Amino acid sequence: MTLARETRDAADEHPFLLSALRAGVVNYSAAARFLSVDGEAEAVATALRRYADALPAFETGSRDVRVTMQSGIGPVPEEADAEPLLRVSEQGYGKTAGGESTAILATGAVDAAFCQQALGQLETDDVGVAALGFDGGALVVLVGRREAANALRAVEAAAEAVREPASDTP
Repeated sequence: MTLARETRDAADEHPFLLSALRAGVVNYSAAARFLSVDGEAEAVATALRRYADALPAFETGSRDVRVTMQSGIGPVPEEADAEPLLRVSEQGYGKTAGGESTAILATGAVDAAFCQQALGQLETDDVGVAALGFDGGALVVLVGRREAANALRAVEAAAEAVREPASDTP
């Protein structure tokens, strides 16, 4: 296997590095040292530069995403009449009396890239996520009531910062 192929394969194992390569914000020498590739760091850095040149540019733009918030969300018993807003494994979450959580709901041009960007923004803003659901057209994030406003802003910021959806997205 060539050094170039080994470098591309190693970079492909790190989605954050691929995003950074596409955005043109990589310190190639540092990235070369980070990757587990047998070869001189400068040769690996050169292979990374060439790989970055071959990748499509990272383009961002505002998406058509509607972000809303619902408070009073909590665990919903299975026997309850209300349909849960979110189900994780066996547990459903929905509007309940005394619900302590808030649901942030994003609908529209929501895909895996948007989900990834939203989670990254929530982490950057130090917002704790209690539960999350995604189905390719909607994203639901459950947060504590006190973190709701910050979570709402984080998900809205994700809609402004994420790359455009792929043209073959359903």
